[in-house]
Amino acid sequence: MRALPTTAITLLGASLLPSATEAQYVRDLSAEDWTLSSAALNRTVPARFPSQVHMDLLREGIIDEPYNDLNDFNLRWIADANWTYTSGKIEGLGDDYDSTWLVFDGLDTFTSISFCGQFVAATNNQFRQYMFDVSFILEGCGESPTLSIEFGSAPKIVDAIAQDPNSPTWPEGVQITYEYPNRWFMRKEQSDFGWDWGPAFAPAGPWKPGYVVQLKQAERVYVRNTDLDIYRQGQINYLPPDQSQPWVVNASLDYLGTLPENVSMAIEVKDIQTGEILASQPLTNVTFAEGSVTGITVLDGVEPKLWWPQGLGEQNLYNVTIAVTDGGNRSIAEVTKRTGFRTIFLNQRNITDAQLAQGIAPGANWHFEVNGHEFYAKGSNLIPPDSFWTRVTEKTMTRLFDAVVAGNQNMLRVWSSGAYLHDYIYDLADEKGILLWSEFQFSDALYPTDEAFLENVAAEVVYNVRRVNHHPSLALWAGGNEIEALMLVLVEAADPEAYPFYVGEYEKMYVSLFLPLVYENTRSISYSPSSTTNGYLDIDLSAAVPMAERYDNTTEGEYYGDTDHYNYDTSVAFDYGSYPVGRFANEFGFHSMPSLQTWQQALTDPDDLAFNSSVVMLRNHHYPAGGLMTDNFHNTSLGMGEMTQGVLSYYPTPDIPSDPLANFSAWCHATQLFQADMYKSQIQFYRRGSGLPERQLGSLYWQLEDIWQAPSWAGIEYGGRWKVLHYVARDIYKPVIVSPFWNYTTGALDIYVTSDLWTPVTGTVTLTWRDLAGRPVASNGGLPAAPLPFHVGALNTTRLYRMNLKQQPLPRHEDVILTLELSATGRLPNAAAAADDDQAETTFTHEQWFTPAFPKDLSLVDPRVRLTYDAEREKFVVEAAGGVALYTWLEHPEGVVGYFEENAFVLVPGQKKVVGFVVQEDETEGEWVKDVTVKSLWDLNEGGKRRV
Repeated sequence: MRALPTTAITLLGASLLPSATEAQYVRDLSAEDWTLSSAALNRTVPARFPSQVHMDLLREGIIDEPYNDLNDFNLRWIADANWTYTSGKIEGLGDDYDSTWLVFDGLDTFTSISFCGQFVAATNNQFRQYMFDVSFILEGCGESPTLSIEFGSAPKIVDAIAQDPNSPTWPEGVQITYEYPNRWFMRKEQSDFGWDWGPAFAPAGPWKPGYVVQLKQAERVYVRNTDLDIYRQGQINYLPPDQSQPWVVNASLDYLGTLPENVSMAIEVKDIQTGEILASQPLTNVTFAEGSVTGITVLDGVEPKLWWPQGLGEQNLYNVTIAVTDGGNRSIAEVTKRTGFRTIFLNQRNITDAQLAQGIAPGANWHFEVNGHEFYAKGSNLIPPDSFWTRVTEKTMTRLFDAVVAGNQNMLRVWSSGAYLHDYIYDLADEKGILLWSEFQFSDALYPTDEAFLENVAAEVVYNVRRVNHHPSLALWAGGNEIEALMLVLVEAADPEAYPFYVGEYEKMYVSLFLPLVYENTRSISYSPSSTTNGYLDIDLSAAVPMAERYDNTTEGEYYGDTDHYNYDTSVAFDYGSYPVGRFANEFGFHSMPSLQTWQQALTDPDDLAFNSSVVMLRNHHYPAGGLMTDNFHNTSLGMGEMTQGVLSYYPTPDIPSDPLANFSAWCHATQLFQADMYKSQIQFYRRGSGLPERQLGSLYWQLEDIWQAPSWAGIEYGGRWKVLHYVARDIYKPVIVSPFWNYTTGALDIYVTSDLWTPVTGTVTLTWRDLAGRPVASNGGLPAAPLPFHVGALNTTRLYRMNLKQQPLPRHEDVILTLELSATGRLPNAAAAADDDQAETTFTHEQWFTPAFPKDLSLVDPRVRLTYDAEREKFVVEAAGGVALYTWLEHPEGVVGYFEENAFVLVPGQKKVVGFVVQEDETEGEWVKDVTVKSLWDLNEGGKRRV
């Protein structure tokens, strides 16, 4: 169920005044007057709730925009100070209630809470919901109470913890530090202390809503969390569910207050589109635990429409209302959650004899199956969209998820260590069919395993598993990021003798603690202890370590688990023999610069808009992790040097000396070309693996979006502008693609067709050699002149053609280009039409191009690209009047957010491209169309930008 808009919540909180007849009174703390104070500020300023310190200081003009210039460093006095949020007098709390509670959905992070001048509690976990009974405090208050929450400095507190002689230590050089050290001692967003793609503001504040809740004994309870688990009868987390079995609904409410005796539970399932009531029946086996009530029912004979990921079917959704009543049928609690019916399963089971007979290599599976169907997971990794969650809105997230859908993606990995996503973000994913591989917030570090720490994180895990379990977009729970594949590897290298001990510590938290907590609270979701893993050997839920991880117990020639891949040696960037071969690719990538327009959002001095300016370099946080440099100035040349080398190795050198700003823009764009081409090379390699012995069924690149304006691995810049990467990924994630694979050492060139559809596809590919002036090469360079037919099986790949360029009758390789044009017919998954209905057929097209020399070595011909705007059709028309235009790039100005329907394409002379633009936000009243520009590879060092 969608959260109320902020304005509605405020009015609700202000209007809920208690009366003698009310059994429950909930007051939203956002309705109060709040102030923020600190000795560091030496004054008190108005504040909001929810909020964060930086945002309140910004609203009051105490600081400027935190993302400007070098504020990442200059504003660290904020994180080094303690800050206190104080409410005004909370008027109108009733005195005829049996209990009064403070409920906080999120406090970031170390707090001391006082109510009516009396200490209530301290908190130390950003990701937990906290409830405190303040009945006795209110009873003795004598006046309208105030609420005070002091937020301690997270950097100073974790430093103090680290210096405590009783705190754990780890082998030298293992823990990964970015800006602030000791993040592993806190249950706070780990990237708040910096990451190689983000700043280190270490914000503090009440980042989620809070409430005062008053209750009358046994008349009404306050539902603070809901666990709605929908699965097939007999389903177990680590086994494939039987799709013939009926659906089971298990509903559990976590509450404050006291339930009367003899309560009953019931559910109603309603189609949100038609309003049809699918089921209305009681829940049985009603049980009670500490502060929760649970019931279960089997939906015998009920056939709901299934929920499917994007591109695989419809996103059918239902409202499920859970009602709790007493013996007199009086309502005690009622909650409605929007959900969907689907099964999602991470298959890590051993390769079967039937799979071996199909040509799949032995080992173990590692892929997802939805509603009993394996599918190709196409997508990227989601990081926090802002350093300050309180300014992330449903509008901005909708825009981002629309870009995900437009990018032909069906899955996002919700990376740790950011934050557990808000419910409205899961709601968006439900609506748009985006599966969310979700992770507990532990990343690239070893964490304490003492009793107090484990008790704290256990509460965090249980709360969040139960909170989001009803969302059909939830695809997986993973224990953390790169704990097994990186941290244990680093430990083994640093201290081999202690390695078994640290393996035991890893298993203590991620296997023996987290796995049972997940399984106890959901039967519909699989669990993996680490994001990158070789999978497991066995599961025995009665064992002390219930999942026996495979680790390095592998056999040569067999494939296991998922892979990540980062190689900053640009000399092998396009050597596909250097890419890992596995069942699934969950991380891979290379960084690039954002566009000039995005840099201009954050850099206030135009002189800083230069590739190697100190401000640009200091905003590049890709430097050797593991230690701080004096005065926080780092070896910033690493990331800049890697990007520079990538450009110089493969692309014409940007060189526009007459216009330094244009030169800076060209360098930014060139780094994006390298990034996009490298991702394209890897994605098509991984997708080809769907039909090879590794049976590779997923590629999630690093990363979807930016957290600020800086060099990063993102495909979408902060503010919503698409980089070249997102356009190229959108193209290479189409359902049916044609891909060239060139061994530039031997000259071998293979052409493959790959499909992720669930039924076979037939079609043709036309291969055409041209010179760079656009003229056809004589005899088509030895290639067949007629289109080449192909047939590719379901979720498979086939080799269309093989040649050796050293044997082809071609002109100089620096003078030619091969264009590949695919046209095919097939059926989209779950097409409504019958199998023999021609209307179910869909036409698929894809265009590719290949040059047998790297772009920097090509003998380019000025393409003389022309751009016009067709106002009647609201389309842009692009054509080349000279030579072949490589990487033709349309660019929109500031003031509008959106994306072109096609970009970064090849344009052959005589060919016209008609390109639309999807407007997501426009502040120019349509005037932006006059400032759209076009350029191509030719313009990198010629400066010939063409305007409408």
